Amino acid sequence: MKKLLNTVYVTTVNAALKKDGENLVADVEGKERARIPLHILASFVAFGPILVSPALIGACSGAGISIVMLDRVGRFQARIEGPVSGNVLLRTAQYRLARADGLEVARSFVLGKIANQRAILRRALRDYGAEMGDGPTKDLERAAARMAAILRRAQLGDGTIDALMGSEGEAAMQYFAVFDHLIRSPDKEFRWTGRHRRPPRDPMNALLSFLYTLLTHDCRSACESVGLDPAVGFLHSLRPGRPSLALDLMEELRAPLVDRLALSLVNRRQLRAGDFRWMDGGAVLLSDDGRRTVLDAWQSRKKEERLHPFLRERIPFGLVPFVQAQLLSRYLRGDVDGYPPWFWS
Repeated sequence: MKKLLNTVYVTTVNAALKKDGENLVADVEGKERARIPLHILASFVAFGPILVSPALIGACSGAGISIVMLDRVGRFQARIEGPVSGNVLLRTAQYRLARADGLEVARSFVLGKIANQRAILRRALRDYGAEMGDGPTKDLERAAARMAAILRRAQLGDGTIDALMGSEGEAAMQYFAVFDHLIRSPDKEFRWTGRHRRPPRDPMNALLSFLYTLLTHDCRSACESVGLDPAVGFLHSLRPGRPSLALDLMEELRAPLVDRLALSLVNRRQLRAGDFRWMDGGAVLLSDDGRRTVLDAWQSRKKEERLHPFLRERIPFGLVPFVQAQLLSRYLRGDVDGYPPWFWS
């Protein structure tokens, strides 16, 4: 199994990253602030104007360490990586299935996503139902029941991607319609009015969007680590520059890895309204301190272990995308009969 290597997040504006021996060194205003051995790194992610030396780029490329450049608000700008080591036969099987009929793989992604969103609602009912009051409790119960029906329909659907996408969209509407009942923060700024992405217009949407960016990076790395092409998916349409397979893979992981972490950070008051910035154009962004809090929590979350329902062994959350990518590659090779989604409970 893949060793859980580290991802380093560089958030200090105008930091300079360089190679010194077999180490990544971060300098800020001419002073060394961090020194990390390259052999323990899987990737590093830089936010905003960060200087990366050519020597460090070369060393990372040769060692299989990916470099991801994001702007200060977390939007993707560039990715640097070394030669692709994917198995040509595996990728040929991936392309063939994507062109012909990837419906069953797409169905697994959708089933995993809906089931895990529903599990979030059921967990909230179990943990806090007695404190919510009759109105919110009934709303959550109705949404969970409707999502169960959508899940059955998706499993026994008419066999088209459009029908699957319709089921996924309907389940998402049910889920986000009651999402505000899951937020227990006293800060009125965290009240949920709907999903707004480009740009996020409230703190909760800003938090979700930031964490989804981190999950996309991990899913893309997972696809590449087993030799899959992250651009050729089965559920999301192909588009230049879009990592469609990485987006497919993250669908079943959004609710348990991102949504639950975001709710935990807000409900435990690790993040407050003061950790966000309201911009002139209406966008809401994490502050520098807020972003550091989220990154620390994200790294800690990835170390927590859960039982994998298919493998029947405990693995860290951070390895789930890599395990799922490996299971997908096994399906494409014909080693297993179908792609097993990761169901959270």
